[in-house]
Amino acid sequence: MNNKEFIAELSRRSGFTLKDTSSLVAALVAEMTECLEDENVVFIQNVGTFEVKKKQERVVVNPSTQQRMLVPPKLIVNFRPSASFKEKMQ
Repeated sequence: MNNKEFIAELSRRSGFTLKDTSSLVAALVAEMTECLEDENVVFIQNVGTFEVKKKQERVVVNPSTQQRMLVPPKLIVNFRPSASFKEKMQ
């Protein structure tokens, strides 16, 4: 399911127009992004938890040239599903 299909299905289920649903989804994603940029944890009941984690710098080796490279540290978004979400997915 792509974004357009997701918004159409959400619009159908909620009874809102496509334009309203699209703006609601955009606002939700923007707010989640802002919270995660501030390194806050976002918890959505019955879905799970989104949090920012720092990946440490590491050395990797190119297998064809055997050249060693240093990969700098970076921030990643981690998702932990809730127990009820895991149950629904099985």
